[in-house]
Amino acid sequence: MYYRMIGAALIALAAALLTGPRLIRYLKKLHFGQTIYELGPSHQQKQGTPVMGGLMMAAGILLGSLICHPAEWDGIWDYILPLLAVSFLSMAVGFADDYIKAVKKRHDGLSPWQKIAGQVIVSLGFSLYCYFSPRIGSAIRIPFTGSEWDLGFFYIPVMTLLVIFIVNSSNLQDGLDGLLGTVTAISSSAWAVICMIITVTSALTGKNAAGGAATAGVFAMSMAGACIGFLRFNRYPAKTFMGDTGSMLLGGATAAIALLLRQPMLLLLIFFTPIMSSVSVIMQRYYYKLTHGKRIFLMSPIHHHFEKKGYTETQIVSMYAGITMLLCLIAVISVCASF
Repeated sequence: MYYRMIGAALIALAAALLTGPRLIRYLKKLHFGQTIYELGPSHQQKQGTPVMGGLMMAAGILLGSLICHPAEWDGIWDYILPLLAVSFLSMAVGFADDYIKAVKKRHDGLSPWQKIAGQVIVSLGFSLYCYFSPRIGSAIRIPFTGSEWDLGFFYIPVMTLLVIFIVNSSNLQDGLDGLLGTVTAISSSAWAVICMIITVTSALTGKNAAGGAATAGVFAMSMAGACIGFLRFNRYPAKTFMGDTGSMLLGGATAAIALLLRQPMLLLLIFFTPIMSSVSVIMQRYYYKLTHGKRIFLMSPIHHHFEKKGYTETQIVSMYAGITMLLCLIAVISVCASF
């Protein structure tokens, strides 16, 4: 398992690094550039930076997870199928949004209802898959304990909403050079460690069957490798942006791993900063309406608040990376404590 996980990360890294330069040149040739508007912090120097760079991550994730897939194949219930399906269908919604913005020159891209409709179809289908899967079902694990919480039929609507929330949180986090890529590289590495713990502990104790944890671990390391490769072109100053194509890919992949491992509660730790991006937007919007124009933050999502306070993009990315590492460590400890 360990060699496969390392191999997946290296293959995904190489795929992103090799496809990156050609993809960026092609996107420039097609004039698929980012349009910067005056509503946010001053980023006018980024005008025209190619979007849809997330496609290089998609290539890495696909190649790494398929080539290094564990030898065992479990048919329709094999974890690689829902992992790739949720990730790439979520990416398809984001790609359509980016395409409309870049090619059709419509600033808003897909309408909110079109975007939500696509996400509902993907999330509901995945929740049904998990609910009826003999490996997953309607029970979720509670961190730091060996107990589970059976949601029954409510699992389907709750998890559908959760996947949509995580995908959109990932999308909101993608606002600074290297931010979402860095956070996801760390969080997906944490998921890989958790998969190793589940697999090894299950083999030693015979309890809490590992199921497809090995497959999820390979997939998580493919994500980590792809994100690291992408950061070669997305770190400040960015040569390309992942766009909704990449951010929704990463959000869908993260949600899929959490649900397949029956650990959605760990998202509060492992994916804390993207979740706070959504929370900050919700807080800002409702506070603005209730107070008739007052704001909690200088700007939301909250990473733009820090920009307005004078922090540089690299300082914010470093701060978010440190917070994510600490919370991921706590998440890993919680899994160890549950056995």
